[in-house]
Amino acid sequence: MTHKISSCSSIQIPLQLPFICLTVFQGQLTWIEVSFVSDGGIAGLVTFLYISPETAMSDSSLLFMVGANTVEEQRARWERKRSRTAKELLETEHKYLEQLDLVVTFFVTILKAKGTLKPAVLETIFGPLESIYSASQVLSLHLERGNLGLGLENFCQNLELYGHYAENLEQANKTLKEQLRKNKSFRRFKKLQETRSQFQGRKLEDLLPLPLQRLYQYKHFLRDLLENTSPGSAEYQKLAKTVKYVSEVSRWVEDIVRKRENSLQLLRVQKLLKGQKTQVLTPGRWYIREGWLLVVPSKGEELKRRMFFLFSDIFVATKPCHPLHLLNSNKLSCQAVYPLHQCVVDKVFGHTRSQGGLLSLSFPHKTLLLMSCDQQDINDWYRSLTAAVRQLKA
Repeated sequence: MTHKISSCSSIQIPLQLPFICLTVFQGQLTWIEVSFVSDGGIAGLVTFLYISPETAMSDSSLLFMVGANTVEEQRARWERKRSRTAKELLETEHKYLEQLDLVVTFFVTILKAKGTLKPAVLETIFGPLESIYSASQVLSLHLERGNLGLGLENFCQNLELYGHYAENLEQANKTLKEQLRKNKSFRRFKKLQETRSQFQGRKLEDLLPLPLQRLYQYKHFLRDLLENTSPGSAEYQKLAKTVKYVSEVSRWVEDIVRKRENSLQLLRVQKLLKGQKTQVLTPGRWYIREGWLLVVPSKGEELKRRMFFLFSDIFVATKPCHPLHLLNSNKLSCQAVYPLHQCVVDKVFGHTRSQGGLLSLSFPHKTLLLMSCDQQDINDWYRSLTAAVRQLKA
């Protein structure tokens, strides 16, 4: 759609969406073309032609020629960008297939034939990797033939494989480690396969995360293609549908990865603490941050250096165990667990650029004064604590 506007005209554009803007000045003419696109495939093209009062009196045919030429130039640029992105997608797909082929050919296929691993164990380690490999082979063939729309339409039917692969990856790694520890023949087989020249020093553990890395690349390639495809073209709707599906599966995978990383953090902190009295591993709890702070006593005693752990629902104060302790010399002893839903956070000082700062954490029966000599550190703690309390009370 094209708008002819004067200096006082006003048109609203959804600038919260990603957009591309081209502005061309020619004498007293200003031609602006804005395209925008969202994850859901909602797109538009708005063209503005600014006409000064002087130009409005001039030859109208000149205005039409300038506008038409500018639009054609922009569309030609979009087509070049689209061609470059499609070429890069195909080249990286070939590389991705080569890497998947190492796992399928030298591990999955041979292990099935040899019977080195039980079928259930084999399925746990590699999951739907063969199906992912087959889907990428089909996609690659369509891309080579220039059938981008059809290739992506077929690919959409297999996107859930990436989500299931992500769900299985943690158990796959555990089972792989277990088999390497217990199964001598599998351990020898894996070492022999990884010495092949095709692997170029890479190990099986390096190749198993490839599908999740590739999913992230798909997301960006397809968005670039959509942004440089005309909404009126035959392939646009297929591209928009694929972008939507890839974005949904990416969020699914990112959520799986985020939960897994959080579980690892909770487990790490649990192992750091002496004994089992303080249960860090609780469903629904999220790790936020940790660090050393100085506790300011209420009765003029010396400052006490303590390690604090901030979670989504609690704030844990700990101190190091005695360095000569036979079992717990490298562990921390829990001193207190403070519930965040009863917490009020204030910055006592540290508003200025002076060195360090002091925070006040008020609970129903206790007030903590926490100090850091690092201004940035105390500001980060203040932001993290206030955000956690706000989120918990929301």
